[in-house]
Amino acid sequence: MNIRSLTRGDGVVIGAAVLLFIASFLDLYSVDGAPDSYDLPSLWGSGPVVLGVVLAGIIGAALIVVARGLPQPPKVAGLDLGQFGVAFTVFAAWSALGNIFDVAGGVDNIGGGSSDGPDAGTGLILALVATLVMAAAAVATPLVPALKGALLPAPRPAAPQPYGAQPPSGYGYPGAQQAAFGGQPQPGQPGQPGQPGQQPFPGQPQQGQPAPAPAADFSPFWFAVPVPRPLFPEDGSPTPIAELAPGTWYLAVEQRGPALVAQTQDGRRGVLQDTSGIQRG
Repeated sequence: MNIRSLTRGDGVVIGAAVLLFIASFLDLYSVDGAPDSYDLPSLWGSGPVVLGVVLAGIIGAALIVVARGLPQPPKVAGLDLGQFGVAFTVFAAWSALGNIFDVAGGVDNIGGGSSDGPDAGTGLILALVATLVMAAAAVATPLVPALKGALLPAPRPAAPQPYGAQPPSGYGYPGAQQAAFGGQPQPGQPGQPGQPGQQPFPGQPQQGQPAPAPAADFSPFWFAVPVPRPLFPEDGSPTPIAELAPGTWYLAVEQRGPALVAQTQDGRRGVLQDTSGIQRG
């Protein structure tokens, strides 16, 4: 699970889930005229509130975060986990609103005190606020650009190493050693393909072989994406072959108009159509 693929909207969902969990331990309702010795129950004292508000909201937030962090979220009945999570958060907010209007129905005259009925307690009010914020963030994240931004910034690339120096290691890092497709890592600076003694990157033509016509003055470079973006096949097929995740460095090997031909860590090549906001290494 790649936590760098989480967006700002996911951060709001996580914060609302934490607030909901804290609210579950506070008072479910309050009663005017109740004796001081009366112990008011928390949200865990009501089955409908626990199932329809607390657990539904927390499960929905967990499904959204897990679906965002996985490269290929599993699908259930044709829907991915994130869509189920959004539905759970909306249901939790709706249930919390209903419980505000009917707080512990039928509870009155507690301890002999005279009362017209219980009012919503601190826990139930906070639960309503948390679930409303959670549902709003879950629904608005794919629609609002500010919420689609990466929650954690992509790491900065390392400074260029002198030729022949030992580069730093790290999966997907611009200074990491890269192996040729089907071969072993070679010494040298991997950030500059084509240097003596280095295997070419997958898809890079050998010397003496005709090369495809790239964009003028194009040189391969490392880049990171701000949000998850699909990588499409070079033959123009609409089905993505991979998803580029924030926090991982990829190699751009060719430019085709506004799009880039990118190479993943396992050697797959594809077309990145949306290049807005990428960070160059």
